[in-house]
Amino acid sequence: MKRSIIAALVLLSIAGGCKKEDQYVESEAFSFVVYPGAKYLGGISDMTRQAHKVLKPNEEPPPVAVYDTDAPVDQVAAFYAKSYGYVEVAPNVTNNLSATKPPAFYRTGDLAADAKAIESLIPKLNLKTDITKAAGPYRAAEIEPRPNRPRVTVQRPYFDVTTSQVVDRTMILMSR
Repeated sequence: MKRSIIAALVLLSIAGGCKKEDQYVESEAFSFVVYPGAKYLGGISDMTRQAHKVLKPNEEPPPVAVYDTDAPVDQVAAFYAKSYGYVEVAPNVTNNLSATKPPAFYRTGDLAADAKAIESLIPKLNLKTDITKAAGPYRAAEIEPRPNRPRVTVQRPYFDVTTSQVVDRTMILMSR
């Protein structure tokens, strides 16, 4: 009788352990988490995919989605850091001279310098973009990807290459 009870307990513990392992192995499907109220920018999303094809013609472009919102960079960056399980968004990539790069951090940039860097790509995309209109500094946040979530870049303002305008909204670029 004791042997039967012990055998039954061993079988139950093995079955229970296997069930937990199966749940752990099964991962959540890859998904974009969209900031509440953000507007999808189809034109910029398509241009980003086309740019990838021009730069790497033998590779399939990764999933990309671009949105924008009126919300400030800090608020959007905090939303993504929290949804990814990161404690905070570090003030910069060095995070107060830490040896390790933080998974979420702020940075700054210059719209004119960024536009100049893609100047040779613009004709290949058949765009009539006036990069001289890209002017001014911007603030951005970089959020490292998770296994089932994309890398997120949040930036304000941004230069819209499809309209040659600096847009004073927060852009959310998600790419796998």
